[in-house]
Amino acid sequence: MEENKKNKSASAIGGVVFAGCLFVGAGIGMLANATQVGGALGMGVGFIAMGIIWAYYRNK
Repeated sequence: MEENKKNKSASAIGGVVFAGCLFVGAGIGMLANATQVGGALGMGVGFIAMGIIWAYYRNK
């Protein structure tokens, strides 16, 4: 039961971090007049950050 609660917590935190990275990347891309490039970079960073968060919580 406790393990399931940790997995849900990691998924929720990872999803918020992913969305945050995506929007920050798109915002930076808008400043540079390259929204698609910024969004793609933000998405890549978001996936990496989400994976790190999931790995961190899996080991706890």
